[in-house]
Amino acid sequence: MSDSILGGRFTFPGTQLTVQRIGYGAMQLAGPGVWGPPRDPDGAVAVLREAVEAGVNHIDTSDFYGPHITNQIIRQALHPYPQGLVIVTKLGGKRPADRSWQPVTSPEELTAGVHDNLRNLGLDVLDVVNYRSIGSGHGTEEGSIAAQVEVLAELQRRGLIRHVGVSNVTPTQLAEAQSITDIVCVQNNYNLAHRQDDEMIEGLDKQGIAYVPFFPLGGFTPLQSSVLLSVAARLGTSPMQVALAWLLHRSPNILLIPGTSSVTHLRENLSVDRLVLSAETMAELDGIGAEPGPSHPGH
Repeated sequence: MSDSILGGRFTFPGTQLTVQRIGYGAMQLAGPGVWGPPRDPDGAVAVLREAVEAGVNHIDTSDFYGPHITNQIIRQALHPYPQGLVIVTKLGGKRPADRSWQPVTSPEELTAGVHDNLRNLGLDVLDVVNYRSIGSGHGTEEGSIAAQVEVLAELQRRGLIRHVGVSNVTPTQLAEAQSITDIVCVQNNYNLAHRQDDEMIEGLDKQGIAYVPFFPLGGFTPLQSSVLLSVAARLGTSPMQVALAWLLHRSPNILLIPGTSSVTHLRENLSVDRLVLSAETMAELDGIGAEPGPSHPGH
C-alpha cells in the first residue's frame, strides 16, 4: 500500500496496526435512523467492497448500529477479511425496541457487547475497541469512566481485545483511561466548526495517539458554509471535500472515517487526499472555527 494514497499511513501506538489515514465509517450502512436493514442491501455490500478495493483498511463500526445489522453486512461483504484490514468497534451504547440510544456501563453488558461484536463480525479477537461515553446528552460530560475502561482492560488481558480506545471523552476522562491501560485512539466530535479539542489533538499527536473525528461534516452555519463554498469554488471541488481535506491537513494523527451508503460519495470522500490546501487557504478555513455554530449530536 502506497504511503501517498488515502492520506498516507498511520500506525496506532504500541501496535502493529497500520492504516491509511482515510478510512470508512460504517454507521450509514444500516437502515434509516441507524435502525434495521438498509433499503439497498446489495448497495451496502458494494460500498464496502469498493472501499477496500480502493485501499481502505480502517473500518469503524459498532454492534449497536442496526443493532447488529452493520456488523453483519461487513461480514457478508468482506469475510474472510483481507490481510491488514483493521476493524475498530465501540461499546457503551444499546438500541432498545423504541429505537432510542441508551448507555451501557455494567461489566456484564460491556462483556456481552464484545461477544456480540465478535459473533457478528466473525472474529476471534477485536483489533481496537473504543469505550464510548454516552452521558446524559450528545456531547461530552464529566464523570468517571474508570470502571468501564477497567472492563475493557480485563477483556484485553483475556485476549478478546487487542487494543483499547475511548470516545466522546473530556481531557480528564482521557487521562483517567490512560492511567488504567494504553489508549491507542480517541474518537470525538470535531470538525471545521467545532474546534473544542484543538489542545487535545496536539497533546495526542505528541504521544503518537490517533484522533478520529466523528461528525466531520456537520454543524456549519450559512455564514460558515459561505466560506467553504468560496474555497471549494476556487479549488474546483465540493465544500464537504474541502472540510475533509482540512482535517487531513490539520494534524498528522487525525484519521478520517467519513461514512456513506453511496459508491459515488465514497469515491468523492476517498479523493480528498489529492486536495492541496495552501497556508493561506488553511488560515481562511481556520477562521470558521472562530464563529459560533450550532451543536449537533455525534454518533
